[in-house]
Amino acid sequence: MEPEPRATAPAHATGAVEFVSIDEISEDATFRLREPGDVSQLAASIGRLGQLAPVELRPLPSRAPRADGPPPPAVAAADPEDGFLPDPSSGARWQLVSGFRRLEALRMLHRDRVLARVHAALSDEDAWALALSRPLLSEPWLPSELEALRERTRAIAPWADGLVDEALVRAPVPASERERFAEFLAATAGAASGGGLPEQGSSTEEETIELTPDELALHLAVRIFELNQELAAGWEAWSELPAEGRRQIVKQARYLAELFPLMVRETE
Repeated sequence: MEPEPRATAPAHATGAVEFVSIDEISEDATFRLREPGDVSQLAASIGRLGQLAPVELRPLPSRAPRADGPPPPAVAAADPEDGFLPDPSSGARWQLVSGFRRLEALRMLHRDRVLARVHAALSDEDAWALALSRPLLSEPWLPSELEALRERTRAIAPWADGLVDEALVRAPVPASERERFAEFLAATAGAASGGGLPEQGSSTEEETIELTPDELALHLAVRIFELNQELAAGWEAWSELPAEGRRQIVKQARYLAELFPLMVRETE
């Protein structure tokens, strides 16, 4: 059965792409997810190749409420009916929703305009979808950054929790935690080979390495993610792998396949 077409276009498809004066873009950082950081390499790339992707803009909401409307808790949509209007006393007309690093890079290059997708009407919900989706799906994040972002967006965009969880799986593990987990695995391997773990109170210079359930779950998720990437790469050259190697891979994959329904049942 063919899916029914959308009644309206998705938010990212509603804007026209055009050049906008950088002076007309507000310094408002409502949708900035983290500090831009060093943009020198991005600026060099734009200097060589030009700006390849537009930033996302919407009309700048005024901070001053109209007499017939109360101020909302978050930045309001640029809708004359919601009690907010663009501030005529400011030269800025646009609010930046996505593309903070590109804008900083263009400023470093002393450019006076930016290629932008201008959304004449964009709700807060759609604006947050634009601001969050691409960075969480494709950009590298530290676990601490993701947890801070989760807390910040919990009330504004609760749907983003799933994207944050997926990004956490891809996030690099800090070196201190990686070393700690390696020590844990080494201790576990020693116990499995018959050496046993040191008993409590026994005299030994080695200490048992313990992981919290959250740490163990995160590391296992990261390892499975990395394994899936390697399997995808191996599949591209599957026919070239030795027969015995393929049999061993299938054997381990079959074990995971049998374990998966049990894991799902315990999760539901």
